[in-house]
Amino acid sequence: MNRNPSMQFTSNSEPNPSRRAVLTGAAALGCAHLTGAANAANLMHTSTGKPAAALGGASQDDNQPWFKISLAEWSLHRALGEKKLENLDFPRVAAEYGIYGVEYVNSFFKDRAGDFGYLRELDARCKDAGVQSVLIMVDGEGSLADEDDSNRRQAIENHFRWISAAAFLGCHCIRVNAHGGDTAERRAERAADSLRRLAQMGEHFGIDVVVENHGGLSSDGGWLSGVMKRANHPRVGTLPDFGNFNLGDGKSYDRYQGVTELMPFAKAVSAKSHDFDASGAEIHTDYLKMMGIVKAAGYRGFVGVEYEGGTHSEHDGIVLTKRLLEKVRAELA
Repeated sequence: MNRNPSMQFTSNSEPNPSRRAVLTGAAALGCAHLTGAANAANLMHTSTGKPAAALGGASQDDNQPWFKISLAEWSLHRALGEKKLENLDFPRVAAEYGIYGVEYVNSFFKDRAGDFGYLRELDARCKDAGVQSVLIMVDGEGSLADEDDSNRRQAIENHFRWISAAAFLGCHCIRVNAHGGDTAERRAERAADSLRRLAQMGEHFGIDVVVENHGGLSSDGGWLSGVMKRANHPRVGTLPDFGNFNLGDGKSYDRYQGVTELMPFAKAVSAKSHDFDASGAEIHTDYLKMMGIVKAAGYRGFVGVEYEGGTHSEHDGIVLTKRLLEKVRAELA
């Protein structure tokens, strides 16, 4: 890949790309088709006419519920993996559950990030279903805290195309991971640097970059909140997941403490669920307690249904999680 010189990665420099450099770099990444209403400087969502950055944010209407419910595509990973559904079906399926915000997983359209014909069709499906694109969860694009600078540089560049794809669809953010090796301190430094670089690209597209607690050191709420402070960029934030607190080696982090530590930086929230009792309560997470933490932090955006269990069908898991969120939302209103 021919890299824009202004976006060259060095371990001791901070890029400050001009608008021209960003647009040139985006074009090199296959973004040249972002024209007209979808231009990089002031990207407007084609179905709403609102800036991408305004989508998925807090509602200022007192008549609206204090959070909206979205559907994480991973809730349907078995159906998608078995080809019973395609990614293009996702907006319609979400609407059938009465959910009008969608959170994509890039692995279900991995080769389509720069295919703007495909993205235009996906956006049209959203409009037809009355569904809003919220975010893209990005996996498999390299480690943003990799100890090898060349690998980390490539990982950063690999994420650029998902920033442009998210902007084209009208999402407000992409979710990334803070995986890598070496000591916790050096990994935090590298993760924060990578996040700033992605955020500097994202700010030209109206896209935030959020990190999920997603296993290993990233599931340590204290460590990840420290990465946020070190990154110190308004477009860098977290996506607290209620269930992803596995530190490895049989150890886990307290989920309530972790979410409490991550919520001050939250730009999205994942209501992970696995198993339910006969009353409809999730047996691993006290949703009333957890959503109380979310509300106390002042969060008013989307909360994503992400059913990952095996006891219930994907359909039943989604219904049970949505129903539980609605119940807790009413109790905490």
